[in-house]
Amino acid sequence: LNPGVKLPDTNINVVRRADGSGTSFVFTSYLAKVNEEWNSKIGKGNTVNWPTGLGGKGNDGVAAFVQRLPGSIGYVEYAYAKQNNLTYTKLMDADGKAVAPSETSFSNAAKGADWSKSFAQDLTFQKGNDAWPITSTTFILIYKDQTNAAKGAEVLKFFDWAYKDGGKTANALDYATLPESVVQQIRAAWKANIKDSSGKALYK
Repeated sequence: LNPGVKLPDTNINVVRRADGSGTSFVFTSYLAKVNEEWNSKIGKGNTVNWPTGLGGKGNDGVAAFVQRLPGSIGYVEYAYAKQNNLTYTKLMDADGKAVAPSETSFSNAAKGADWSKSFAQDLTFQKGNDAWPITSTTFILIYKDQTNAAKGAEVLKFFDWAYKDGGKTANALDYATLPESVVQQIRAAWKANIKDSSGKALYK
């Protein structure tokens, strides 16, 4: 990534999460894909048997160690890093290109997944132009069978609004939006699967 750069002769202090976290799950999922030894010996999970490193609780704890210890490296979510002016790096994507984290590179990773099979997609190390290799989605679970039809319909209206008009708010908070093609698949799934007690679709 940085040919010709003179690096300091100092030990690297690894900082990782001490608590179980989705951030750790995504990060270790990426490591398991790009390193076979990591995959076979450590694997992926909300918590893993870390071979080294200091444990910090939450994004705050990891960031505090990284900022305080010389030569340290750690991982936090992008929004936290950006909003707290932390230094972050480019990474090699699945196509061998150096990519920086951004709302665009997150969306590019989402475009590379096959959403037709399932919405539970692992977006780490996805193929695609300028796709950030440690991308993840936030999942929302909704019951297919709604015993309270009015409440279920209002829930769908809220998330429909979020997809229609929430993009600017998400971007302002340094999160990315899903590609429109995926949003259309989600709406189709709502219509086909989320129904009231009589079998009537709640999303119209």
